[in-house]
Amino acid sequence: MATKEITLEAAAALIPDGAVVSVSSSSGLGCPDLMLKAIGERFEATGRPRQLTTLHPIAAGDMSGIKGVDHIARKGLLARIIGGSYPSGPSTSEPPLIWQMIGANEIPAYNIPSGILFDMHREAAAKRPGVITKVGLDTFVDPQNQGCAMNAAAAAVPIVKKLDFEGEEWLFFPSIAPDVAIIRATTADERGNLTYEHEGAYLGGLDQALAARNSGGIVIAQVKRVTKEGTLKPHDVRVPGMLVDYIVVDPDQKQTTQTLYDPAISGEIFHPLDSFGVPDFNIQKVIARRVAQELQSGSCVNLGFGISANVPRILLEEGLHGAITWVIEQGAVGGVPLLDFAFGCSSNADAYMPSPYQFTYFQGGGFDASLLSFLEIGRDGSVNVSKLSFRPHVTAGAGGFVDITARAKKIVFSGMFNAGAKLSIDAGKLVIEKEGKLKKLVNEVEHITFSGKRAVAQGQDITYVTERCVLKLTPDGIVLTEIAPGVDLATHILDQSEFPLIVSPDLKIMDAALFAEAPIGLSLPAKPQRKLKGA
Repeated sequence: MATKEITLEAAAALIPDGAVVSVSSSSGLGCPDLMLKAIGERFEATGRPRQLTTLHPIAAGDMSGIKGVDHIARKGLLARIIGGSYPSGPSTSEPPLIWQMIGANEIPAYNIPSGILFDMHREAAAKRPGVITKVGLDTFVDPQNQGCAMNAAAAAVPIVKKLDFEGEEWLFFPSIAPDVAIIRATTADERGNLTYEHEGAYLGGLDQALAARNSGGIVIAQVKRVTKEGTLKPHDVRVPGMLVDYIVVDPDQKQTTQTLYDPAISGEIFHPLDSFGVPDFNIQKVIARRVAQELQSGSCVNLGFGISANVPRILLEEGLHGAITWVIEQGAVGGVPLLDFAFGCSSNADAYMPSPYQFTYFQGGGFDASLLSFLEIGRDGSVNVSKLSFRPHVTAGAGGFVDITARAKKIVFSGMFNAGAKLSIDAGKLVIEKEGKLKKLVNEVEHITFSGKRAVAQGQDITYVTERCVLKLTPDGIVLTEIAPGVDLATHILDQSEFPLIVSPDLKIMDAALFAEAPIGLSLPAKPQRKLKGA
């Protein structure tokens, strides 16, 4: 049989002008970087392909050695970009090219929640008209706000509309059929069957390949190696060769950002638990410890980037590893979620779910809690994590944040009470040496990534944990429930909020153990036994 393996240059030449191209990636994890580079180089040399629409359910590239979408961020090459998130880079460096294009209004750019963007692929594959969902109502996703538009060029061409369906409000996202899907795996056989043995996640490659194939398009798979047909075990094949048209090889593809290969990330070995570091004692660790006190043993808990990503390490230090099953949007279930550039991967995982199915789990609220960060908290309890006007080039997008929070039973948001404060800990007390200049509790958040109004209407359990206090969202407003030792209620909390906080009549002092270096003796109550309604 004829081989499906071709050169990168030949693969780039297959992409016609005006094509819709779907790219499987999550920052540096699973990014088909060499294929994207080949497309950019072809454009630089020939001026083709032109006017592409690219779809990125999770960001392609991260500016730390894996350029991803920045390879193709060129005037004339891109006509439109639709992403769940966008590459992030050091705030002190020159912004990524794609951020510059978005900020300069050179192309319409949209930030659709990652799970919905995967759903749009699935609907396109099945020849259905689109996605009807409540995910995103009353957030920046809602047409009454920004409607997912990241700039004026996108606002002029709406991508979502509101429907009345059987007396209820819903959002409708039309299907988008890709002409080309670019996915990544570890191994391809000569027939194009793909296995993922060195990958840290399956991501959404199968769904993206189905959408392209069923729409009359082509599928290009970047892999590390090619093997003889018939040598892959059928149960190991995650994308069958009947969906794959072409194979390109990058023998040096990184497993994820700054990680060439770690077999524990792909579940081939398990690292000893004592090989995982625990956080140094600092203000962020205090917050992560207090977040950990919100958990119940036996729960399945989602993690976001930021302070909350350290909570699994708090449980490790407290001898409670395994009490919580961690679930992250890239698909890992269980194990020890990794930090920094490896965020999105887990070592020692129990299982890997394809991202689209993980998002179905999140959108339906099947998990027990989510631990996330905040940039701003509004008077009505809404949270912004997706935009700040004083950082105009930061357009990383919200990823799966909106999918995760839409129906989560319990959410614990964590962050610093305000920005820029000089803080220390002395003798078990928080010392505020200099107050921050930027308040984070504001009358109205700049961008609604999470709707406090919908949370109250749905009865979601919402807690905000900071270094100096703990707050709860109630139908009456935001209630101050705990205060850190050493903090003055009026000066350090009430006066630092743009809106009045309700002080609980049962206001407590935060556990003093949080503010000492030694482990806190954490004990988690058991999650109640699951029962059917009415049983």
